[in-house]
Amino acid sequence: MRRHDATGTTKGERRLLWGYWLLSGYGLRASRAFTWLLAAMALTVLLLMGCGLPTHDPDPTTTGTVQGGRISLDTSTPAPALHGGWRERMTWARAEKATRVAVNSVVFRSSGQNLTTAGTYVEMASRLLEPTLLALGVLAIRGRIKR
Repeated sequence: MRRHDATGTTKGERRLLWGYWLLSGYGLRASRAFTWLLAAMALTVLLLMGCGLPTHDPDPTTTGTVQGGRISLDTSTPAPALHGGWRERMTWARAEKATRVAVNSVVFRSSGQNLTTAGTYVEMASRLLEPTLLALGVLAIRGRIKR
């Protein structure tokens, strides 16, 4: 009712309530929250396949110097890079890696996968949005069970 009350609630509060209704039906529709979760995970996988996963895992390189019987070694890893067209990016192997990253995002774990800059931002956004959707679905199930 507050969502329809134009005088007693602010615009921001009405938008927040509208979003809550859209995502989970006011916490009464677990299926709606889980559908949004699956859609968000699918979008994350597609974005990671398209611009988030590097073409090849960067190999660390070690360089060293010898100074009178003493060896000094430095190891560095280059930044992940993305090369190739869409045909090379949309493969089953990349889909599997992207799916692992997306599933790890839901439970707040870091995937440990080398990602491009865009992929890092996609993972950060999914680590915020997807657990929220999971929580809305769990709360809707809990509300149904308690009735």
